[in-house]
Amino acid sequence: MRVAAVGGSRLLSVGAYRPARVVSNAEICAQIDSTDEWIKRRSGIASRRFADDTETVVSMAAAAGRQAVERAGLEPGDVDAVLLASMSRVQQTPPAAPQVAQQVGAATAAALDLGAACAGFCHAIAVADGLIWAGSARHVLVVGSERMTDIIDPTDRSLAFLFADGAGAVLVGPAPEPSVGPVVWGSDGSRAGLIGHQEPWTSMREKPDFWPTMTMAGPEVFRWAVQEVTATARAALTVAGLDPASLAAFVPHQANARITDRMAADLGLPPSCVVAADIETAGNTSAASIPLALDALLAAPDAPHGAALLVGFGAGLSYSAMVVDLP
Repeated sequence: MRVAAVGGSRLLSVGAYRPARVVSNAEICAQIDSTDEWIKRRSGIASRRFADDTETVVSMAAAAGRQAVERAGLEPGDVDAVLLASMSRVQQTPPAAPQVAQQVGAATAAALDLGAACAGFCHAIAVADGLIWAGSARHVLVVGSERMTDIIDPTDRSLAFLFADGAGAVLVGPAPEPSVGPVVWGSDGSRAGLIGHQEPWTSMREKPDFWPTMTMAGPEVFRWAVQEVTATARAALTVAGLDPASLAAFVPHQANARITDRMAADLGLPPSCVVAADIETAGNTSAASIPLALDALLAAPDAPHGAALLVGFGAGLSYSAMVVDLP
């Protein structure tokens, strides 16, 4: 049965799960030829979290989701749909989202996995907004959860220091007026080879000691992000009818502190706009990075209030941006 359509949607709450194990740059450097100073200068990362064997994509997603539901003051049964954004779950089937829904307590909610890599969380927010606008759902739990350490070579000097594990979630619900701005999104499949696995999992049939890992053309991705994705962010402000001075926060995918700094500068953000820097202690957690960064911002004593610009970008290449009102 369809539920009554509403004027719009909004973010009601945020939840997060950070694995217990903190991994320093020194520990990473034990396996790659690098230094703490070099890693900080190139990425802004001082430490990150690695999941243990009990902390799976599903269990971390469920923990973050339960927290988001609780913080919204709702019951799990109020959740009509669960959207899970992830690129790192190596078990192909069954889909993970129904298991997340069951562990959250929303056992009969519609549940589906969404694969758009580091852009996945913003993509999922856009889908949740559409479901609520259409009257197909009233409350949608959006989760980004990653175990990037499963798909990264720990000896790869170009990537091993960047990626980490964790999960973040938001509960999206109805609002009298739209509080999730129109999404600006797209893709460029012609550059799919810049980030991704160069061989499929089926290669393991012929190579029994082989484990496919992700690679990335770092300089090319950096240029794409600071040039073209910044334009997407600017377009999201335009369709929302806002200018940079109206923003309380800027929360891009936590890919690299240098990318974030360049984007913020190119957008002309005012000093009053808080720029998320969760990458310093969380690393790059792909689809989980934006909700984890939101959680960190909102937990601060001087938490921002008002409009936030969210920007996701990554493998595909895929990208999306939107302005939301902070919960």
